[in-house]
Amino acid sequence: MKIIFAGTPEFAVPTLRMLLASEHKLCAVYTQPDRPAGRGRKLTPSPVKALALTAGVPVLQPESLKTPAAIAEMQAFEADLLIVVAFGMILTQAVLDIPKLGCLNVHGSILPRWRGAAPIHRAIMAGDTETGVTIMRIVRKLDAGDMLHKEYLTIGAHDTSSDVHDKLAELGAIGMQKVLRQIIEGTLHAEVQDEAQVTYAEKLQKQEAELDWSQSAVQLDRQVRGLNPWPVAQTVLNGEVLRIWRASIVAGKANLPPGSVRRDGQLLLVATGDEWLSLEEVQLPGGKRLSATVFMQAHAMQGVVLGG
Repeated sequence: MKIIFAGTPEFAVPTLRMLLASEHKLCAVYTQPDRPAGRGRKLTPSPVKALALTAGVPVLQPESLKTPAAIAEMQAFEADLLIVVAFGMILTQAVLDIPKLGCLNVHGSILPRWRGAAPIHRAIMAGDTETGVTIMRIVRKLDAGDMLHKEYLTIGAHDTSSDVHDKLAELGAIGMQKVLRQIIEGTLHAEVQDEAQVTYAEKLQKQEAELDWSQSAVQLDRQVRGLNPWPVAQTVLNGEVLRIWRASIVAGKANLPPGSVRRDGQLLLVATGDEWLSLEEVQLPGGKRLSATVFMQAHAMQGVVLGG
């Protein structure tokens, strides 16, 4: 088959790598325009562009796919299929109508649960024990297309969004490879989503990062894991923002007011609304991410109260 691929971040790279190694002809790769990144704000190509260039595949980076010129350019490839993975642009019906066999997407949840922008983070923050990827047809309504295949993943007790993201990226490639095989064999089966089971994964907001120590240790642990790597859970330590990258629950009723810190050997414990939360990796503004053990060597924490 002749395939066009559209994707931008690291999440899309495994699927692109799979396509490059397949028997299919990759006509072109679409990705977002280069954006400023790093301290120098230097224009930087997306991970997808970097891989496509090394493979010698034509790369296109239009600011929009809505113009007649952009649509005509895509039509000229005469592709059978458009595969989209975290591209970052809304596709118009004119674009969806171009490929002969339609457009497919890798979505980072088991649909119809967690349609929308932040399915991985919301699954962890909600306490889901299972997630996965869904290969679906793209329609104009958000993440509402027919489901073609699912790959499942157990969310570990200590998994962060970063951890799950990397695993799902690989599963997306596996799932898409299976769907392509089914298309060729004529065995593809589409399942309509049950609208009654739909939940939405709203885009993350920076204000969600602030920890409320009166909540339960379970809720706070999910928040820390769900907001890693962005925007990263945070609290206030002596007037400064303390980012909390990793933490874990320590059983036993907290006998101090919420936010109160207790040092227990190498453990940096914070009282929550019920149990203790052990801070394992933290960071102050301008500083490096440090283990709690190293952090406590430079900061007296016993008796400190975290929060606003």
